[in-house]
Amino acid sequence: MEESSDEIRSPLIPKVEKNGDDDSPPSTSQSEIKEELEPEEENSPIEQVALTVPTTDDPSLPVLTFRMWVLGTLSCVLLSFLNQFFWYRTEPLTITAISAQIAVVPLGQLMAAKITDRVFFKGTSWEFTLNPGPFNVKEHVLITIFANSGAGTVYAVHVITAVKVLYKKHITFFVSLIVVITTQVLGFGWAGIFRRYLVEPAAMWWPANLVQVSLFR
Repeated sequence: MEESSDEIRSPLIPKVEKNGDDDSPPSTSQSEIKEELEPEEENSPIEQVALTVPTTDDPSLPVLTFRMWVLGTLSCVLLSFLNQFFWYRTEPLTITAISAQIAVVPLGQLMAAKITDRVFFKGTSWEFTLNPGPFNVKEHVLITIFANSGAGTVYAVHVITAVKVLYKKHITFFVSLIVVITTQVLGFGWAGIFRRYLVEPAAMWWPANLVQVSLFR
């Protein structure tokens, strides 16, 4: 059976033609192409991902800004409260992180336009500003990560609720809090362990996340 010569490649990576003699030293043009390919080595071989997810980075963009912490924390708390509150309804109302992702754009731009750009403690190691410049994509991504963390309901609450309603057992607030924190930390811990295998490789892709990534662009 002949193997198919079709190969899914990213349009961002130029295709390099191989010579018949593999042992021959690469020409100058081939060496230049190889150097150009090195920054793109983490580009996904999956066409849909390569067209959606950029591999470039601008390290000059501020990330841990005042507006990122404010909007990110509010998004996480608000989505967590609303989704957990409405979960007890017969027909639960779910507010996804995409809603927060869209809503924070005008809020971030408003904060960038209205908050003072004054530099506090100028000339010291504690120097900072509440408004480092225009609202950028890195802040937007981190705020969305905050919102994603709080958008889902906590599964441990289901157990606590079932024990109280079905078994008529009383569970103190402290015990309930420990159960919730333990299960959440355990889940995030497993996510961190498997990140190397399920997230970082360029060949791994999650179709549901491509919608959010495309919104960032």
